[in-house]
Amino acid sequence: MRVTPTLVSGLMAGLFLLSGVAPSPAAAAEIPEIEKRDWSFDGIFGSFDRAAQQRGYQVYNELCSGCHGLRLLTYRNLAALGYDEDDIKAFAAEYEVTDGPDEEGEMYQREALPSDHFVSPFANTNAARAANNGALPPDLSLIVKARKNGADYIYALLTGYGDTPDGRELPDGMYYNAAFPGHQIAMPQPLDDDAVEYADGTPATVNQMASDLTTFLAWTASPEMEARKLLGLKVMLFLIVFTAMLAAIKRKVWSRLH
Repeated sequence: MRVTPTLVSGLMAGLFLLSGVAPSPAAAAEIPEIEKRDWSFDGIFGSFDRAAQQRGYQVYNELCSGCHGLRLLTYRNLAALGYDEDDIKAFAAEYEVTDGPDEEGEMYQREALPSDHFVSPFANTNAARAANNGALPPDLSLIVKARKNGADYIYALLTGYGDTPDGRELPDGMYYNAAFPGHQIAMPQPLDDDAVEYADGTPATVNQMASDLTTFLAWTASPEMEARKLLGLKVMLFLIVFTAMLAAIKRKVWSRLH
């Protein structure tokens, strides 16, 4: 297949559209630097902040779930965040899922159960595009893994909205974002100060909500992270002890030959 400029442009447009944004002619030349942040889950000893995870889930549930799904997550997975069985049942019961067929062969609606996957905000991708001016809001299950710079990029994107600089015009339905390549994005600013009321009394600033939501999404992308790191540390400890034992045995055996 011959690669032409038209084909390359079409592929780029498709990639932007799948990301839920519209392409910009200047996108390739406007790739901003993303500030590196310190996260509790960074490093080999890092772990998730449970309070931040719960606040992040609240932000997602109240502000983001109307457009973005978490299709790889079930409600019972929220137990890892410290929620008990009753909490999880209550979270699931806020939504309905299609089930069946029943005895008459008909599908029916029922309350979601903890074993159900998170209910998608749209019935299908066409419905999602129709509700968002043709853009497809990405599923957030793996969004931290799917974006370069991961958690740092998600935080920068959430806090990067601002006024359009003088001398620049954006197409209708686009918003200025300092962290997004090309600086124009189809998603309106999702966070505003005090948009949620945290149960633990934490001030709900944009920066705080962005940090909490990013922590929650880092967990949805790698729910096994803490177990994996713990296993790695156990393996390393075993190898250190085993190596020390072998060295001691070698020294003892060779000492008899000298």
